[in-house]
Parts: sequence; C-alpha cells; structure tokens
Amino acid sequence: MKHKMLSAAAAFLLLTGCQSKTDTVSIETESPAETAVSSIEYPVTVRVGYSTGKDDPRGIALDSFKETVESQTNGDILIEIHPSGELGSDSELIAGMISGDVDMTVSSAGNYALYATRVGVSALPFLFEDFESAWNFIDSPEIQEVDDELELYNMHVLAYFDNGFRCVTTSENAGAVQKVSDMEGLNIRTPENQIVMETMSVLHANPRSYPFAELKQALADGEFDAQENPIPVIYNNQLYEVQKYLSVTNHSYDAMPLTIRQELWADLTPEYQSIIQNAAKDAESQNRALVKQQTEDYVKELENVGMKIVYPDLQPFRKATESVMDMFRTMYGEELIAFVTSYEKS
Repeated sequence: MKHKMLSAAAAFLLLTGCQSKTDTVSIETESPAETAVSSIEYPVTVRVGYSTGKDDPRGIALDSFKETVESQTNGDILIEIHPSGELGSDSELIAGMISGDVDMTVSSAGNYALYATRVGVSALPFLFEDFESAWNFIDSPEIQEVDDELELYNMHVLAYFDNGFRCVTTSENAGAVQKVSDMEGLNIRTPENQIVMETMSVLHANPRSYPFAELKQALADGEFDAQENPIPVIYNNQLYEVQKYLSVTNHSYDAMPLTIRQELWADLTPEYQSIIQNAAKDAESQNRALVKQQTEDYVKELENVGMKIVYPDLQPFRKATESVMDMFRTMYGEELIAFVTSYEKS
C-alpha cells in the first residue's frame, strides 16, 4: 500500500512537470525561481466530469450549480457538464484534475486517497449511525485541514456532496447477504477505494475495482456476484435490473469532495471565486437533502421493482471489520485517528 502511495506521488511529479496549457488559461513564468503569473481570457469554459448518470443527486445538484454560476457571472464562466463517465472513470477524472485535462469533478473521498491519503478517512467502516453525524464530521475544522492536502495535487475542495451509505447487492445465483459468512468468496465490484476494498477483504470477499459506467453490463454478464453502493445510486442507475438482493449493511459512509482544479481556482478573481464557492455550498445542501430523502424513499421503490430487501444484524459486521482502522493508522497519523475515535465514541 505504501508502494502505491509512493507511485502516486511520483506520477504527480511527472504530470505536473510536463503540464500542458489549456486554450483558456495561459501561464507565464519569468524565471524558474518565481511563482507563475497566470491570466484568464473570458468567457472561460469549466469542464466538469462525474461517473454516474445525470439523474443522480450529484447530477441534479451540478445542474443547479451550473445555472447559478453562469447567471451570476453573466456568462463569463461557462460550466460544461459531462455525466456517465464521458470524461473517464472516477480514477481517470481525478488523474485528469492533476494533469489539467479536467477542471472539476465530484467523487468518493476514498478515490482521492490514492494521492492525499487522509482525505479518505470518512470511509472507515461503520463510523456513523446517521447522515447528521456524518455531515458534522465532514464539516469539522479537522477535515477541512485534511482537504488542504489535495491542493498539492492541483485540487481545491469547494464542498462535500453526499453519496449516502454503501450497501451490498447480490445476484440471484449468489443469494442474499444476511450474515458475515455470506460474504466469504463473494466476487464483488468496488470503486478504487482502499478502505472499501480492505473492508470487503476482511469480510473474506474478493473485491475488484471496475469503472462505474461499465458496471451494469458487467453485472449482467456475470463478471461479479455482487457490488456495493448507496441506495440512491442503486436505484437511479437501475442496478436492480441485474441484482436480486439488497442487504442494507451501511458499511461505509460515502462523502464526495467537489473539487476544482487549483491552478484554475487561483487564477479566478475574488468575485468569481466567491460566486463559485457560494454556488457549490448551495449545491451541497441540495445534494445532501436529496440523498437523504432518496435513501429513505427508495427502499420501498426497490421492493416495488422486484428487489428483495434484507436487514442483517450489523454488530457481527462491525466486529469483523474493526481491524480496518488499524490498517490505516500509520497512513492517517495518530492525531487524526484519535479524532476519529473520539468522534465515534461521542
């Protein structure tokens, strides 16, 4: 795991060392020792990519964000939105932020952790009981401090969207997950999220990352027995068409930083930064409310379309995954782990 982190850092240095200029942003450097001085020619187009469909809560919130920014900047900043992995998978979108090929994205916190490891801390298993607890944690000064580490990788955090609590779905052949032993040997698709993958591994499943935009077809083809995602994602992307059972495990909370390319952010005027920041926070509120509402409503909807809903006893799952925090203790540092532990017990 440490090797992967070193490789990511090396990749970042390589990418930033040979960064290309965009058509709308020119960078002039007087000498290698001086800070680059940049200028933007307006109107500027901001390319936003994300992995799920446009009807997902993140898509709905981003449409509102686009409308607000374009209106309040009088068209000086145009938001070009690409849903459904049009600009790449989650990992490719984040890599595109680093290289400058993508201007904004919103993705699970754990997907950013390949670069800024501590950003993924909120995905630790069974950390929160409800949305309000998760939001208080995410909005805390301690997590805002962690977010600053992404600026080293050309990403500035504007807001935290919500993706909900991750749950396990399985095919008819695999059967429902009702107890920990049902996870053993399960071929399960996960995002490229180290915490989620380790959580599945300690439950003795066989996790493998796979692009979300291609997941439904992979499930239909039988490449996986199972997958895990929040309830709104399962419903909005019609995964119920290729999965029979939903086990409400809520094993990991899925916070999603909404990020903008740091170089672009630094070039914007304070006025335009303020407009974008405020629009992002408004979109955050809309997204969170929608995810919470859909999580409550869509279990019944999934039942109506033929999924069988299972509510396992989660205590054995919590017990079985206690070791995951220790696995990441060195990477996160004792101070952050102490904060997480105190928060968990409060």
